[in-house]
Amino acid sequence: MVDSPVLIVEDDLKIARVMKVYLEGAGFPVLHCERVSEALQAAERQTPLLVLLDLMLPDGKGEDLLEALKTIGDFPVIMVTAKASEEERVAGFAAGADDYIVKPFSPRELVWRVKAVLKRWQKDDLAETTLMSFNNGDLVIDGRTYRVTRQGTLLDLTPTEFKVLFALARSPGTVFSRDQLVERALGYQYEGYDRTVDAHIKNIRRKIEPDAKHPLFILTVYGVGYRFSGNPDV
Repeated sequence: MVDSPVLIVEDDLKIARVMKVYLEGAGFPVLHCERVSEALQAAERQTPLLVLLDLMLPDGKGEDLLEALKTIGDFPVIMVTAKASEEERVAGFAAGADDYIVKPFSPRELVWRVKAVLKRWQKDDLAETTLMSFNNGDLVIDGRTYRVTRQGTLLDLTPTEFKVLFALARSPGTVFSRDQLVERALGYQYEGYDRTVDAHIKNIRRKIEPDAKHPLFILTVYGVGYRFSGNPDV
């Protein structure tokens, strides 16, 4: 039984009402806020299961709210917005969103997306995986705990970032296209998602590489995709 609510942050009451009806019909408790200030207070009172976040709100930007929410707790955020260009979607993922839904949308698809994101956040699917260590322990990836350390320092990767890194690191030297990474790391295909892999890779490099502009671990194979170049420790 789900106890924590799905938090809807949406100032269009008609859209919020439809989202609420479909999510409750799927068994999710729902809490609705219209403003940035209300959403922050609600998330601080009770950590949400997931947040559905509109980007254009009466008292602030959804992107700023997303940044603030990430400091409150560990939960996924799906942007729900009329901003539909590829550049805007990539920017959303780069800001830390776990999925991106463009208005107008199918309420049934929204419920499916919520379930898919929550499934990705489940941390038991890699529980049997052995710990992976690279470059004489410089980078350590533990699928059992979703912990990544570099030179002993714990790194703050989101579950989505972890799964992208894990998909690369479990096959060092193998070149993956963006589509292959989406399927291998996230388990489903979504139109336009392949380009957002670049945003995830950028975030991962910023966190794991000594110099993100000259990466040692995740290399770009131009015209194809990415490969992991760390040397596995025996």
